[in-house]
Amino acid sequence: MPGPTPRHRPVDSASRGLKSAFDAVRFAPDRILNLRASFPTGADAAYRAESWLRERQAAGAREVLIITGRGQGSPDGIAVVRDAVARCFPALRRTGVIAAVHEHDPGSFVVELATLQALVSAPRRRQHPRPEPSCDAGVLAGLDPGILELLRRLALVALEALGVHGPSDSFVTDEMARHFSRLVLAVPAGGDPATTLRPLLERALDEYDA
Repeated sequence: MPGPTPRHRPVDSASRGLKSAFDAVRFAPDRILNLRASFPTGADAAYRAESWLRERQAAGAREVLIITGRGQGSPDGIAVVRDAVARCFPALRRTGVIAAVHEHDPGSFVVELATLQALVSAPRRRQHPRPEPSCDAGVLAGLDPGILELLRRLALVALEALGVHGPSDSFVTDEMARHFSRLVLAVPAGGDPATTLRPLLERALDEYDA
């Protein structure tokens, strides 16, 4: 005679609440991105996650939490948002934005952000889902002289760290443009690059000196 049908245990709301409380202590509000609450499309979720991670890296955050949800409310139970966000992690790791990703639970990720030094020294990639902006030296035209000087110093120390000594002026200018093109992606939408870039450049130089 078959035994009784096993029953699924109800979700322990107390345990879930305790976990949320621990997360609130571990992560400040500005280090949590809750994508589950706004029901974005997969493409929108990936774009928002990438932009937010770049901003958090620029702000000096080291560890952040991205909540995607498990997809239980999606058609066929497919975790569209979670999968879309997960697919953007490898490219962000290769380009020096993130250092590591850990599954926090089936509906969230803990992301360790890379240093600015890792960002500016990441190798160029020919294949990338989101192409880098133009590295033409013309992007430097009109920049504040103080910003240009910091970019030049960063280019020189980054090249020296790679074993390049006595580079030509044109080589240094190309590196300045490349670093600028990467760092400017961290500027929040509507933000002023002039006021945002200076602390970014100074922090990147400090990381090379450390």
